[in-house]
Amino acid sequence: MKILLIGASGMIGSRVAAEARDRGHEVTGVTRSGAEGTKIADASDPAAVAGLAAGHDAVVSAIAPPRDGSEPSGPLLAAVRGVLEGLRGAGVRRLVMVGGAGSLEVAPGVRLVDTPEFPEIYKREALALAEALELLRSEAGDLDWTYISPAAVIAPGERTGKFRLGGDQVLADAEGNSFISAEDYAVALVDELEKNEAVGRRITVAH
Repeated sequence: MKILLIGASGMIGSRVAAEARDRGHEVTGVTRSGAEGTKIADASDPAAVAGLAAGHDAVVSAIAPPRDGSEPSGPLLAAVRGVLEGLRGAGVRRLVMVGGAGSLEVAPGVRLVDTPEFPEIYKREALALAEALELLRSEAGDLDWTYISPAAVIAPGERTGKFRLGGDQVLADAEGNSFISAEDYAVALVDELEKNEAVGRRITVAH
């Protein structure tokens, strides 16, 4: 499979690239800076995305919202819209997006980001990623998209290949911990690219 990976140098993107390449897929990495030999593009530019996506089987968006203290929603949604238009321009239907955990439900109608315990420092980023999910649901019906939320906590760790998949609810262990390593998240994402079992919906992954 030929995969275009936007945001290839980040914590999650770099692990998705490694996992996909280890399975024999061809990965074209894209970043804003050209780091680590990646192609340079601004995801909010549909023409640039279309030019890079042409000839690929799937696009993975591992775009993170700005973390410089500025308002993150506008730039993230502009990037998501640029990716959607770029896919359409390139004739590529398959999109898998690295999402956030904040929009997962802890109870019916109650999102993790809306709970008192949710760290304030991550709230704006979580809300921006929640808006990105709603944008896919409302504007990407013509594409084969999947949005993958991690567990409440995701961090570098071990690749075990052992995890659970869920839908719109937070997954936690018997002690109430909700965690996934970035390495196992990448396994789940590449699994979905290969199997196409969650097209048109959000899934979540946790240990």
